[in-house]
Amino acid sequence: MSEGAPGVLRLRAPKNAIDRRARPWWWTQWALVLVPIFVTLGALAWLLPPARSWLLLALVVLAVPTVPAAVFLPLWWYRVHRWEITEDAVYTRKGRVWREWRVAPMSRIQTVDIQRGPVEQLFGLATVTVTTASAKGAVTIPGLDHELAAELVDQLTRTTQATPGDAT
Repeated sequence: MSEGAPGVLRLRAPKNAIDRRARPWWWTQWALVLVPIFVTLGALAWLLPPARSWLLLALVVLAVPTVPAAVFLPLWWYRVHRWEITEDAVYTRKGRVWREWRVAPMSRIQTVDIQRGPVEQLFGLATVTVTTASAKGAVTIPGLDHELAAELVDQLTRTTQATPGDAT
């Protein structure tokens, strides 16, 4: 049912955490970006002795902030990302530096999609995207078990079809 007065939805903290496998999924995404860069800089430093000091300096300058970020940000994101689906709305909370809390009333939902990139598939995860009639854009729920994501899309599709309103 509605939160508070009838017909009124309130922004509140969603109850559900994303799947634990989201952390290694995010770590892998960082690694897929950073490892080739580090390997390339290291290989060039080894192959080009005159530029070795500059290339190693570039490697260190890049590694010092990004390696800790790659390790600790997925831990933080896992703590922050939350989601919940009720009869009336989809609630999400996410944020890396700035937190974003969203509530999407069922009557405003236009489409519901599942996305599973290659790395997500490797970890058995999926991202659910709920497109609404909002200028802010779609609401996403990353890091869900792929079977749970399929169930949620089915549930949202049935609920939005049964919800009065024109989603505009």
